[in-house]
This record gives sequence, C-alpha cells and structure tokens, in this order.
Amino acid sequence: MNKPIILLTDEQIQHFIVEGYIQIKADFDEPVHEGIHAKIEEVFEQEGNTGNNILPRVPEIQRVFDHPRVHGAFTSLLGDDYILNPHRHCHLRSPGWNGGGWHKDNYTNTHNLRQPRFRWVMALYYPTEVTPEMGPTGVLRRRHFFQGISDPDASKTTEEELGLCGDTGTVNIVHFDVFHRAIPNLSNRTRNMLKFQFVRMKEPTGPSWDAQDDTWRTPVDDDARPAALDVWNWLHGKQANGVFNGKDIDQLFRVLETGKEENRFAAAYQIGALGESCVERLLVSLVKEAEEKEETFLEPCPANVHGYNPTALHAANALTAVGPPAFKAVLEHVTHEHWLVRLSLVDVLANMGSAAAEAVPTLTSLFDDGHERVSRAAAMALGQIGVPDEKSVSSLLEKVDDDDPLMRKAAMFSLAQTGIESSASIEIFRQTLNDEDRYNRYYAALALRRMRTPEANEVLLDSLFTSRWCPITDANNKY
Repeated sequence: MNKPIILLTDEQIQHFIVEGYIQIKADFDEPVHEGIHAKIEEVFEQEGNTGNNILPRVPEIQRVFDHPRVHGAFTSLLGDDYILNPHRHCHLRSPGWNGGGWHKDNYTNTHNLRQPRFRWVMALYYPTEVTPEMGPTGVLRRRHFFQGISDPDASKTTEEELGLCGDTGTVNIVHFDVFHRAIPNLSNRTRNMLKFQFVRMKEPTGPSWDAQDDTWRTPVDDDARPAALDVWNWLHGKQANGVFNGKDIDQLFRVLETGKEENRFAAAYQIGALGESCVERLLVSLVKEAEEKEETFLEPCPANVHGYNPTALHAANALTAVGPPAFKAVLEHVTHEHWLVRLSLVDVLANMGSAAAEAVPTLTSLFDDGHERVSRAAAMALGQIGVPDEKSVSSLLEKVDDDDPLMRKAAMFSLAQTGIESSASIEIFRQTLNDEDRYNRYYAALALRRMRTPEANEVLLDSLFTSRWCPITDANNKY
C-alpha cells in the first residue's frame, strides 16, 4: 500500500518562491540510492551516457520521484496532475572537473518566456552524498526573477554562490530560471547528479500544498517582493494585486521605462498593483519597450543560452500582475503591428488562464501570424487558458501536421493540456506517435493518456508495447 504524500508547508512554498530552490530528502528503509548509483556506474562504464533513456535504463530512479516527500513537493509546487518531462540528463563530474559558467537552462524545445510564475521546475537528484569539495550544483540565490548577473564567469561573479550539497538521496528542486553551474570537483570522488524536468499541466485554482495561512511571512529583497507576492497570490488561485508602496505613479513609470533591471522589475509589479487604471499607459510603455529590445530580445546570453527563452518584458509583467481587469484592453491590442508586442500580449492573456476564454478565437487566428514566435505562443496559450472551442481544437489538430516541429510540439502540448477527445484526434495522435521529433511523440502519448477513454488507451498501449524498453537487456545480456 502506498504511503500518503507529504505536502510542503506555507513556509516551504514561500522559501521556494524567494530563494528559487528547496531541498527534499528521499529516505528509504533499504539501500535504494546505493543500488541506483551502482547501476548508473555500470551503465556509464558499458554504454556511456544514455541521455533521455537514463530512466528506462535505470527504472529504480522512479522510486525516488514516487517517494511521499518528493511526490508531495512536486504536487505542492505544480498541482496534482503535473508531468515528468521526457528530457533528462545524468551529469557525472570526475575528480579534477574545473566547473562551469553561470547560465539558465533552456526550456526543452519550447519558446516559453521566462517569468516569475513558474510552470516548470528542475529536480537535481544525488544518488550519493555530495560534499562542497565534490563539485555540487551551485546556484545564485534570489536571481531567478532577473535576466542579468554581474558576470557569467564564476571567477568574476560578485553574487554569492550557494553550493547545493546534500546527503545520499537529496533531491534539489529548483525554479527553472535559476542561474546555476557545476562547481569544480576538488575531491577524489565522482559526483553524480541526475537532472529531470517537471511541468504544471493546469493553472492553479487554489493551494496544492498544506496551506494554513495566506499571510506572507518570509523575508524578501525589496526589488523582488512585489513579484513574490504576485506568485504567492497566483498559486492561491487569486488574481489579487501585490502591494503598492505609495510612490508617485509618474516616477514609477519613469523607472519602468528607463531604470536598471531590478528597479524596472520592481516598478512593474508595483504598477500592476494599481489595477485597471494604469492599463492604457502600460500598453504604451509596452510598445516602447518592444521597440527598445527588439534587436537583442532573442540574442543568446547566460539567461537565454540558445536564444530560445527570453525574459518577458517588464511592461508585460505589469499587465500580468493586473490580471483579468486588463483583459479587454489587452485583447484589443493583441493584433498590434509589432511582433514583440503581439508575443508579449499573447503571454499576458495566457497568464489569465480561464479568465481569458473569450480570447480563444483571436488567439486561434494568430496561429497563422506572420511571426513564428507569435504563432507558437498562441498555440501554447490555448492549453494554458484551458477552455478551447471547436474551431480552436480543429486548428490545433491541423497544426500537429505543421512543417515547423516546434509548432507541432506547441499544438500537441496544448491538446494534451485540454484533454480533448475525438476519433479524429486519436487518429492524428496515433500518427504523431511516429513523429520525427522525440518530444512530439511523447506529447502525443501524453494526450492519449489524458483522454482516459478505451480507444485512446488501446492506441497508447499498442505503441508502448511496440517501443517497450527492456532495462536488463544490454550488450552482454541480449536475450
């Protein structure tokens, strides 16, 4: 009989929002972690790095993620129907490893904009003890909300580094946008770390942790406090605004448009706390900011390593903080002539969740936008809003066969989120199970699983039995 899950507390959720990480211990009455470590060592010695197949190759790892504390932590942060993304990687750092530079990971083949409201987290699992000398994963506390740091070169970085050390069985759960790196391994032991990604599938309507009090009690830096409160309210299923500090509104807009990153960030959420009264002015600021940042928005940098996942514009964050009261004005401007304005406003609508249901027809029309980023974002937004209509579902199904693999992925993920079911969709998903892109195959399987119908189950099981991986078959044990 499975043990009941152990949910996080209010204090732990607030710690994660502010610090960007939390550590969980998966303790067992038997040597589970030792067995996992030994098997990983054997696999690497005989086969090398198996990439995404590390889990089917060492299926005992799933026991760690099923542990009541670990499963409870993911449920607390991401809701009760979160998923394990198929991208995963095992990082082995041998003695003498010199360490790496500071960076944020890219979202796996998606173009999500980075923002404080987290829908993805990473789990960094240690099957053995990791001491400071062994090169633990290092993080920069309280910098996950921001795009910039002093220097990506660790020898020049002025922010304080925190090494996530831990006993055997430690699972470090980090905000996906945390700046992190591998610290040099100065020991005579190899450091093993397995990195997995977990994803929220529906917008929060209320706390999914052991909530006792919605009062904010955790210390937080002044420039991040308004955003932290926005995330806290969002996780409670509230569209309540943050805290307005009484500053002159004209001064706040000057900071929003011309200040340093931290100041612009804080001003965005302070303005957002004012609600609908500032929406029109924010839309003007958004256009200015889009024109200012257009040329550099997609450039690779430590916070956007391959140019895939840039940080949301400050004015867009302010509109997200305003929430549904901004809906009408945002919808009117979402077809703006500037692609970055359209992209930003699509993301603002997605952040409204089901409150933006009336935007579905307009978002569907943007599937054929002249800019591919806007098209993909519109497809992803429908899954986040979660209230599709017949035309939008039909359009998403058409995009599953799009020439652009990233558009196919966006459409598939949205369909998986909505759990839509029809004979036509099942046949399309059956075909996508053989897509050239490994992640599209996974999202097709996920969509079939979430339908929970006999026909969908049959298609899914047929595919899984055909592609089943045998974890005990290897070069020395073929039959």
